[in-house]
Amino acid sequence: MHPALEQTDHRPWPVPRGGWTWRQSWCDLLFAHWPIPADRLRPLIPSSLELQQFDGTAWIGVVPFHMTGVMRRPLPDLPWVSAFPEINVRTYVERDGKAGVWFFSLDASNALAVWAAKRFFHLPYYRASMRVVQAGSGIEYRSRRTSGDAAFDARYRPVSTPYAAAPGTLEHWLTERYCLYAESSDRRIFRTEVHHPPWPLQRAEAEVRLNAMLDSQGLRASDGAPLLHFSRRLDVIVWSPQPV
Repeated sequence: MHPALEQTDHRPWPVPRGGWTWRQSWCDLLFAHWPIPADRLRPLIPSSLELQQFDGTAWIGVVPFHMTGVMRRPLPDLPWVSAFPEINVRTYVERDGKAGVWFFSLDASNALAVWAAKRFFHLPYYRASMRVVQAGSGIEYRSRRTSGDAAFDARYRPVSTPYAAAPGTLEHWLTERYCLYAESSDRRIFRTEVHHPPWPLQRAEAEVRLNAMLDSQGLRASDGAPLLHFSRRLDVIVWSPQPV
C-alpha cells in the first residue's frame, strides 16, 4: 500500500475503488492566490462545470514547484524523466458534488512529461525553460514558456512552522482538493482523482519580480498582495482520468 493511503479520513469522498496508476511528489511549492471576479473566469471554463466561489469571490492561483518520483505504477524512477519543475495557473470548479481544480495552463521543463500529460490527461501543458535553485530556506524560481510570453520570476520562502488548514477556512478551500477536471479535444470532460495526506502548509513570503502567467488567458491578478502558502513536500497518488 502506498504511504499516502495510510490516512484517508480527511477526504471529502471515498478513495476510488480502482487501483491508482501514477505516483509523484510535489516539492518546495508556493500557492499564490488572488481574488478575481467570477465573471472574468466563467467564459473560460466549460459550461458543464460550476465555477466555485468562497464567500462570493472566485480565486485564481499561480503555483510554482518541482516534482520528484513521477512515474507510472509499478515502474521505478527514471533519470531525466521522474523529476522536473512545473508551474500552473488554476481555479476551482465542481461537478456532481466533487470540488476540484481547473487548470488554465501548466508549464514544465520535461518534454516527455508535457507530451504524456497532454495525451493521457487532456491537460493544457506547455514546454518551458525553467530554473529552480535552493536559496537558504527559500527558493529562486524562474520559468519562461518556449513559445509565447508566459513567464514567472520570484524568490519565496516559508515563514512559519507547518500546520494543517482548518476545515471551513479559505486556505483549506484553496488547497484541499482531491480531483482535477480537464476537457479533451472532442469537448468531453474528464475527472482525474488524486489522493494525498492533508497539506502541511506554512505561511510564506515572496518577492515576485515577474508574473506573466495569466496574460495568455487575458487575465490580470488584483492589485493587492497575493495570499501565500508554502509546502516543503507532499506525496501524491493519481488515478487514470474518467469521463463524467
